[in-house]
Amino acid sequence: MSDTKRPWLRWYGLARWKRLRESQLAAEPLCARCLASEIVTEATVVHHRKAHKGDEALFFDPANLESICKPHHDRDGQLEDHGKTVIRYDASGWPI
Repeated sequence: MSDTKRPWLRWYGLARWKRLRESQLAAEPLCARCLASEIVTEATVVHHRKAHKGDEALFFDPANLESICKPHHDRDGQLEDHGKTVIRYDASGWPI
């Protein structure tokens, strides 16, 4: 998709985002979703908790960021971005 339809895509290339991303991963180096299930996994992706939908303030808001692993981002994060509900489970298999 072109920048005219999703101009916020260019924000991912900005030094401001790269610094914020690195800061988030340094502060929370483990996947928050794996930890909820008592699994220790390195976080490699910074996910927006609430979909920013082109809102620049929400995009760069540190409180809106979550460190997660790529499998969680690819599966859960994308569903959430499209308004779907994701059920998470603890280590014993119970929903949390």
